[in-house]
Amino acid sequence: MAFCCIPDVWSWIHNLPPITQWRSNSTSICICSSSRSTQPSLHLSITRNLHGSFVSFSIVADFKLPVSLWTSKSFKLSTKTLESLDEEIVFNLFFNIINAFLSYGPNKSNSFVNIPTLGTVGNFKDIFNLAFLSLTFLICIYEAPGDLRSGCLNSLRNNLSSSQSNEASKLLMRLLGPNLEEQWMRSLNLAITNWIIELKEPRHTLRTPSPLFSYAISTVGLWKVQLYCPVVAMMKVENSSSNSDERLQFSLKYHQLEGVIQFGYKVIAREKWVDVMVSVDNIRCDVIQLVPETLMAERGAGAAEKYFPSRVSLQLTPTFQPHVLSVTVSKSSDNPTREIGLEKTIEAGFDPPNSYLGLKVSAAETVTLSLKPWKFEQSVHGSSANLNWFLHGSIDGREVSSKKPSLLELVQPRAWFKDRYSNANRPFTRQGGVVFAGDEYGESVRWKLDRRAIGKTLEWEIKGSIWLTYWPNKYRTFYSETRKLEFREILHHLPI
Repeated sequence: MAFCCIPDVWSWIHNLPPITQWRSNSTSICICSSSRSTQPSLHLSITRNLHGSFVSFSIVADFKLPVSLWTSKSFKLSTKTLESLDEEIVFNLFFNIINAFLSYGPNKSNSFVNIPTLGTVGNFKDIFNLAFLSLTFLICIYEAPGDLRSGCLNSLRNNLSSSQSNEASKLLMRLLGPNLEEQWMRSLNLAITNWIIELKEPRHTLRTPSPLFSYAISTVGLWKVQLYCPVVAMMKVENSSSNSDERLQFSLKYHQLEGVIQFGYKVIAREKWVDVMVSVDNIRCDVIQLVPETLMAERGAGAAEKYFPSRVSLQLTPTFQPHVLSVTVSKSSDNPTREIGLEKTIEAGFDPPNSYLGLKVSAAETVTLSLKPWKFEQSVHGSSANLNWFLHGSIDGREVSSKKPSLLELVQPRAWFKDRYSNANRPFTRQGGVVFAGDEYGESVRWKLDRRAIGKTLEWEIKGSIWLTYWPNKYRTFYSETRKLEFREILHHLPI
């Protein structure tokens, strides 16, 4: 089933003739159409009421008897422009789209959507089209009939993954602000998770979507990368031979990785070269639940059964190599340690005279071992600086991301990964994430550049990988798994 490209909805609305010239009480545009006339299509329809003073917008499946999949609020036409749709109606429609999108999230949004007036928002046309296509994408996943869903979803996915949509997504996130951005991405990735689970069923042959969303911000003295990805879309790199039951799989699938990577940088012009100093400001990785607590308790193995970050690897590289004279890294940072004690003693004594041997012996062993849950290392490859955080097990000290847990680690009640979100020695936050802050990992990487770099805006590539691992927490299972996510972004620093 071949589908057409998604139309420019913003331009279509603004180019509509006056309402008094409509041939009927409604007008529509095709969003997704099939090459086969017998197949249904998806339309955006605008309908005026009988008195012509209100209009509403609908996404409609165009069967012989049309089926409305979503309908907006009714918007009152301005008394000055009763014959056309003015900017205020379009802006109010945008608010309605945002709220409708957030309503598909794991928790109902109570946040107030506060957006500047239309005249102060740049590239609003692209932002509006992106928001509309995103809502249509969710509606297709949740509401569209089966013979319409697959083709429309593929067409929408291709448009949403284009470079133009990616740039519009960054603008939309900046417009919404951090709190609504998180809610937006949880709504989107919950829908993508449901779609991926459906695509992996045997009766489906469609390609799995690429749902990683990331963007970079470069400003004076700060580089920032924000990323979101549902865990079901991450690549498996380690899997146990044990099987997991449906309840555990439900708990593991309905989460997403949310990551923030922040570097501070300084540029210092020397007499014969230029120093670029880059240090860790904040690295945060959180695994966030995508369904409400009630549903997790009903169908899952509990909110405490989820993946945890087990390794973070970052690589910073100046994209223009001829300017680079040298790279200097600092020693690996110290990390908090935990003492694990195993005592080894021998005790002897005599029993009363009427005992059989008259001798009593008991033995125990003591070994004191100092282990670090997280180890930080820096290294250099060419002109690239590599920063790596590794999580180690509590029994043998091996890296968690690259091994299967031993039976002893799975059953030992005092292991780091048992009761891992509430015990006093946990290597994670109480919510299950991890934070690497500049006060512990703040030793800088220094690039020495040729003075020809002065006056130029230089590009820096940041590539990264994040590993998430599941080991049993409170649930009785021998199942374990590790997944990996890779990303790449371009950063800039201002001219020196």
